[in-house]
Amino acid sequence: MLVRIYPDNPNPKQVRQVVDVLRKGGVIVYPTDTVYGVGCDITNAKAVERVARIKNIKLEKSNFSFICSDLSHLSDFTRPIDNHIFKLMKRHLPGPFTFILEANNNVPRIFKNRKKTVGIRVPDNSIIRAIVEELGNPIMSTSVHDDDEVLDYTTDPELIEEKYGALVDLVVDGGYGDLTPSTIVDCTSGVAEVVREGKGEFID
Repeated sequence: MLVRIYPDNPNPKQVRQVVDVLRKGGVIVYPTDTVYGVGCDITNAKAVERVARIKNIKLEKSNFSFICSDLSHLSDFTRPIDNHIFKLMKRHLPGPFTFILEANNNVPRIFKNRKKTVGIRVPDNSIIRAIVEELGNPIMSTSVHDDDEVLDYTTDPELIEEKYGALVDLVVDGGYGDLTPSTIVDCTSGVAEVVREGKGEFID
């Protein structure tokens, strides 16, 4: 199913339609400020396992990130961070960045890999932020992009639906996506270190 939502003013009825799918354990494809993502409600273990199967990745070795609507969820899932790191995050978010932080005990067990870290994303995309806000907790995120794919199948929502429609419950059409992933910033040592250069330009 393909649902068109306009980013300028996301329609609350359509947002609720997407959230209903997530609450029932559904998997969705959605726009961000970088590449389209595949995700689900982080609290639904079966849905998380489904995403891992769709992407053909092992949960225990994966580096999923959580998409949040703002930074208010931060203390729910991460250990306390120092003021400098928080200010850096506030300056760069919403934006095309993933911040790697130390996870706390509230992170659902299914996400706890050996590194005990969590990636936090607050995309500069009103559609996905509205969906997360309505849901009331973050959704997990992994990219639809694979290096060996035809690029149109990762940027054009109609082609994404053609490819993933039978695997997921809903594809959100928020317009053409980007090809450049987020910039990843590792903050687990207390110092911000860029570990992957992406769309965002990080300024310490």
